[in-house]
Amino acid sequence: MGLATYAVIESNDGWGVLHDGDVEGEFLTKESAFEAAVAAASLAIRQGHEVHVSAPSSEAGNKTALGGATN
Repeated sequence: MGLATYAVIESNDGWGVLHDGDVEGEFLTKESAFEAAVAAASLAIRQGHEVHVSAPSSEAGNKTALGGATN
């Protein structure tokens, strides 16, 4: 089986999940993008793939732990 990688990245004014060279989804928080990445990774691991999931630290985005708006 192959390698499935999911990377939470900044995208436009929010967050997305980079997978197979495409940014998937538009999320308001880094946490919600991470949860979507983990759900996709769960399916991939059941299919026998090696899985890597990554998310940036609070240094990325708007400098908050979960990456949400700081109104």
